Amino acid sequence: MTIEELLGDQLLERIRARAAEYDAENSFATEDFEELVGLGYLKALVPESAGGLGWSFEQLVLAQRRLATAAPGTALAINMHQVWAGVAYLLAARGDMRLNMVTDWITDGEVMAFGISEPGNDSVLFDSNTMADTAADGSVAFTGTKIFTSLSPAFTRLGIFGKDEQTGELVHGFVARGEKVRSLGDWNTLGMRASQSHTTKLEGAIAPAGWVHSRLPVGPNADPLIFAIFASFLTLTASVYVGMAERAVELSQNALNKRTHQDGSSYTQDVRARGLLAQSGMRMLSLDALQRAVASDLESRVDHGEGWFPRLVTLRTLAGQTARENVETAGQLFGGGGYFRGSEFERLYRDVQASWYHPSNAASAENTVASWLVGPLES
Repeated sequence: MTIEELLGDQLLERIRARAAEYDAENSFATEDFEELVGLGYLKALVPESAGGLGWSFEQLVLAQRRLATAAPGTALAINMHQVWAGVAYLLAARGDMRLNMVTDWITDGEVMAFGISEPGNDSVLFDSNTMADTAADGSVAFTGTKIFTSLSPAFTRLGIFGKDEQTGELVHGFVARGEKVRSLGDWNTLGMRASQSHTTKLEGAIAPAGWVHSRLPVGPNADPLIFAIFASFLTLTASVYVGMAERAVELSQNALNKRTHQDGSSYTQDVRARGLLAQSGMRMLSLDALQRAVASDLESRVDHGEGWFPRLVTLRTLAGQTARENVETAGQLFGGGGYFRGSEFERLYRDVQASWYHPSNAASAENTVASWLVGPLES
């Protein structure tokens, strides 16, 4: 089944129509989620022989972009499940089977969530404030706080990591939803409200020994898991913003086609308005090419060596930047109606601000690219 067949125009219109209510009520996109589950979208990367869609990672990237054109908050929520599906897929494609259990879980209907970010931890995957205590049987108890846990009302498995103070290692594993995995229900934000990305308290949450899949040193390292997490997270998160950038161009087109000046002339004949629309279109064409190239290269296992991380952070950073610029342009072309609460433009304007906060931020991305080009900063 193609992306357009699964995420058809009528489905997207239903999802877009529900977005205003979710946003106004600060509620989870329940109907969207249930409809997407029913269509098998959460099993996009599961082989057809196992009951999935059998899509490639590249297809999933473009599908998330299409979903985001209708409802960015819904796309961001689903994204965190798809990130773990993508990590398992990218690892397996490279001969690393340690997360095959994730694919098996998704096949069985489990819903994954991403519990990596922590308050005050700008080392992201290279250190952790969460404690990971290893028992004699190999199970690990995790205690700490995870933030921006999208899909909080629906997940059944949470991928996390923490530091084992006895060994100094970073321990990666999964825990099941339960009383020791407590959601604070504190998501009340400027935008992306339907994602319900609550803070999660881990209060001795147990990862069984079989669910503890990696032990890595503190600091940057070349383990394939790190690459797969960054590749899946950055590329799929970028997709949400590529979709927003694309939708902003569509809203700008609609504005020019509908608006007229006092003298009756169409805005399509206004040189300044045309120029603003053209700039959005050119930014979108460039971003589209970059997204497709990165997704295709990941699917094809192209060996960019040290050039991979610069590509990934550049895609994520430019996706957010382009989305913000295109939304701002849409606001200039939309007219005063866009300033009122409840319009799609107004929601888009607030939703796109989340791009400031997703890793990698602009400063981190610039350091990654500069280090690739001229070496790291001297101590």
